[in-house]
Amino acid sequence: MYQPHRRIVPTSLSLALLLALSAGAHAQDATPAPAADKAKNLGPVIVTGTRADNRTESSSLTPIDVVSAKVLQETGTTELSTALARIIPSLTFPRPAAADTADSQRPAQLRGLSPDQVLVLVNGKRWHPGAILLTNGVLGRGSQAVDLNTIPMAAIDHIEVLRDGASAQYGSDAIAGVINIVLKGGAKGGSVELGGGQYSAGDGRQWQGSANFALPLNNDRGWLRFTVQNGHQDYTNRAGPNRTRAWEGTTQRFGDPVVGDHNLFLNGQYNITPAVELYAFGHVSKRDSTSPAFFRNLANSNSVPSIYPHGYLPLENSDSLDRSLVLGVRGKTSGGWRWDVSANYGGNRVSYATQQSVNRAFLRDFGYSPTRFHDGILSASQQAFDVDIAKEFATSWLPNPVTLAFGAEYLRQTYKIVAGDLPSYYTGTSGVSGGAQGFGGFQPANAGAHARHDVAEYISLETNLTDKLGTSLSVRHEDYSDFGSTTSGALAGRYDFTDRFALRASASTGFRAPSLAQQNYSYISSLFFGAGNSLGLPPGIYNTGIVPSTSQVATLLGGQALKPEKSHNYTVGAVWNPIDPLNISVDLYQITIDNRIVLSSNLATNSAKVHNYLVANGVTDLNYSGIAYFTNAVNTRTRGVDLVGSYRFDLGNAGTLQTTLSYNYNKNKVTDVKANPAILSTLGLNLKRIDRRDQYGLLADTTPRSKLILNGLYSIDRWSVSGTLTRYGKFTSYNSTSAQFDQTFGSKWLLDLAVNYNLDRWTFSLGADNVFNTYPDRVIPANDNNGTLPYSVFSPFGFNGAYVYGKVAYRW
Repeated sequence: MYQPHRRIVPTSLSLALLLALSAGAHAQDATPAPAADKAKNLGPVIVTGTRADNRTESSSLTPIDVVSAKVLQETGTTELSTALARIIPSLTFPRPAAADTADSQRPAQLRGLSPDQVLVLVNGKRWHPGAILLTNGVLGRGSQAVDLNTIPMAAIDHIEVLRDGASAQYGSDAIAGVINIVLKGGAKGGSVELGGGQYSAGDGRQWQGSANFALPLNNDRGWLRFTVQNGHQDYTNRAGPNRTRAWEGTTQRFGDPVVGDHNLFLNGQYNITPAVELYAFGHVSKRDSTSPAFFRNLANSNSVPSIYPHGYLPLENSDSLDRSLVLGVRGKTSGGWRWDVSANYGGNRVSYATQQSVNRAFLRDFGYSPTRFHDGILSASQQAFDVDIAKEFATSWLPNPVTLAFGAEYLRQTYKIVAGDLPSYYTGTSGVSGGAQGFGGFQPANAGAHARHDVAEYISLETNLTDKLGTSLSVRHEDYSDFGSTTSGALAGRYDFTDRFALRASASTGFRAPSLAQQNYSYISSLFFGAGNSLGLPPGIYNTGIVPSTSQVATLLGGQALKPEKSHNYTVGAVWNPIDPLNISVDLYQITIDNRIVLSSNLATNSAKVHNYLVANGVTDLNYSGIAYFTNAVNTRTRGVDLVGSYRFDLGNAGTLQTTLSYNYNKNKVTDVKANPAILSTLGLNLKRIDRRDQYGLLADTTPRSKLILNGLYSIDRWSVSGTLTRYGKFTSYNSTSAQFDQTFGSKWLLDLAVNYNLDRWTFSLGADNVFNTYPDRVIPANDNNGTLPYSVFSPFGFNGAYVYGKVAYRW
C-alpha cells in the first residue's frame, strides 16, 4: 500500500547522480560518439526503449521492430491492427463476431498476452484506452484495450514495436511490450489515396479515402500536418442455415460488422526560438458500427409474431467518438540538457443502441414496445502531465558518454457508465424476458462515474562501459490513489564481439494497474421468477451479470479489491550481420505474471441457501441468480522465441528483391489458480474462480503457438510485386465445462499478393489478400449453434475468405 518514504527515491537518486557526473565530467560540451556508433550499425535511429538520442535499430539493447509507412501500405488492409499482425509474428489480431459489439473495438495481442498488457504510445506519449470492456468469451476477455484502428495509416511515418517489458521506462501496461506510433512531420510532402474492394463471396464491399498534407507556418518556422480519412465497409456473413429449420434459409449474420469511419488527425510544430519548439498533435475520430445478435425464430421463446411475423435479428449499434490532444514544449539548453514538458488528453465515448428488437416485458405490461432502444453510454478518459529531462555526460572514469534521463508524470484516469432509457432494461413482473432483446440496457444501478490519479518518477542511465559492452539501467516508482505504490526496474546489456555479431540480454520487473473498468464495470440483466418457480425462490426479480469486486454482493461472495499484476521479464538474444545484405536476430524470452486479473466464472446464487445468506447480510435491494467479478485469480508463464531475418538481393538490371523471414513460437500457461474463497465452499458452490475455457484456452492455447511470415518485395523499373506467405499454427478452443466439446483447429497457410505500378507521382495497385480463399476448419456440430455459426471466433485470420482490392495514390 502507500509508502511515502519511497516517493522521493528516484528524484533524490537523480540529483545525486547528476552531482556526481557533473563533478567528474570533463569537456561536457563535447559528445563523442558512443561505441555503438563505432560498430557497423545500419538502420534508423529509434526512440522507443531508450532515452539516448543516437541509438539505432541495429544497435538496440532489446529486441525492437521498425515498421515503415511503406511496409504498412504494402499489406493491402486499411486497418492498422491488421497490418501489424501481417508484419510482426508475435502480434495477433483476432476478429471476434457476434460478441456484443466486441468487433467494434477489436483487441491486438502481443506474445499471446492480454491486449491491455501492451502499452501504446503515439510520438512517445501514452495513448488512451477505449471505453469498451471485453466481457464475452473472446480472446482478450476482461481487457480494456487501446483501439489502434482510431489512428489512420496515412498519418504514420513509422512504428517501433518493442518486444520486451518496459514498465520501468513507461509505467503500467508495458508488460508484453510497447507499440510506439511515430507520426509524419515536416512542411513538405503529402499524399492522396483512394482504395476499395470486396470479398470473393460477394460481400464486405468497402472503400476508404485519405489525404495527408502540410502547411508551413511563419516563414518555415513551423508546420501543421493534417490527415483526413473517410471510409465505409459493408458486413460479411458466413453463417449457415439452422439445421432444425432449414426451410427458413440463412437467417443469422456471422462476420464483420457494418462500419462507417471518419477521422481527422493533426500534427504540428513551431520553433519559438532556435532551441525551443512548441508541438501539438491530436485527433477526432468517429466510428459507427453495427453488429448482429442471435436470430429469434418463431420457435424461440422470445419471438413476437405480432411485431415480427417471420422472426427477427436484433442489431447492436455502437457509436464511438474518440478524441485526443497532446500539447508540449521541448528544447535543448546550451549545456546540452534536453527537456520536454507536455500535457496529454485522450478519451473514448461509446453510445449503445439496439435495433430491430423488442422488450417483451414492456410489451406485456404496457401493450406496446419500442423496436429501437438507447442502451446507455460508456466513456473513458485520461489526462497526463509529463516532464522529461536528459543529457549525455562525458566523464573521466568512463570511456564513453553516459545518458542520464529522469522525469515525472501525473496521470488521471476516469471511467463512466450512463444508464440507458427505461424500455432498454425494463423487466416488470409479468414473468417474460425483460430488457431489449440482443443487448439489454445498462440499469441505473450500473451507472456511476469513477476517477483515480497516479504520480510517477523515473530515472535511467545508458552507456557503453567499453567499446563492446553497452548497458542501461532504469527505475520507476508509481503511486496510485486507489491501490498504493509500486516500483519497477530494468537492466539491459549488449556485447558486440565483432562489428557483425552481438549478444544482448535484459531482465526487468513490471506491473499493470487494474483498469478503472475492471474495478467498477457493472452490467446486470434481470428476469422475473414467479410463484412456484423451479429454483424454489420467492417471487421477484432476479439479476445476473458482472458486478464490481468490492460491491456488497461480490464481497459477500469472496470478492476483494483488485491488486496490480506483477511481472518478471527475461530476454536473451543474438544479432548477426554475416554479410551486408543479410541481417538475423533471434531472441528467447520468458514472462511470468503474478496476480493476473481475470473475469471469474459465473457464481450461481439461485439456491435458497445462498439467497438467504445474501438477504441476511443486507442485500435487499437486488436479488441475484448469478454474478461474476474481476479477481486476481491466476499466475501465468509465457515462454517463446522470436526470429527475424532479412536479405536484399541486388539483381542488377533485373531489379532488386527484398525478403524477410520472421517467426514466433509462444507458449502461455496458467501455473497457478488461487484457491476459492472459503465462503463459496461454505455455501456449497461447486465453482472455480475461473473455468477451464479461460484456464486452458483464453489464457493459454486458444492463441496459435506459432506464426511464420515470409515476405518479398520485387522491384524493377516502374513495377513492383509484393507477396506475403503466412502460416498460422494450430490452436484449441476449450469448452467451459466439458472436454468432450474441445476442438483443435489445424494450421493454415495464407498468401497475399499485390502488383504496383509507379508513374511519376502516381502509384496504381491491384492485390488480393488470402489469394487461395483459405478458411479455418469448421466448428464441430456440437459447437456450431445448429449450423448457424460454422467457424470459430478465435481464428487468428478471421473467416471471410479472399479479399480483392485496388488502390490509387498520388504523392508529392
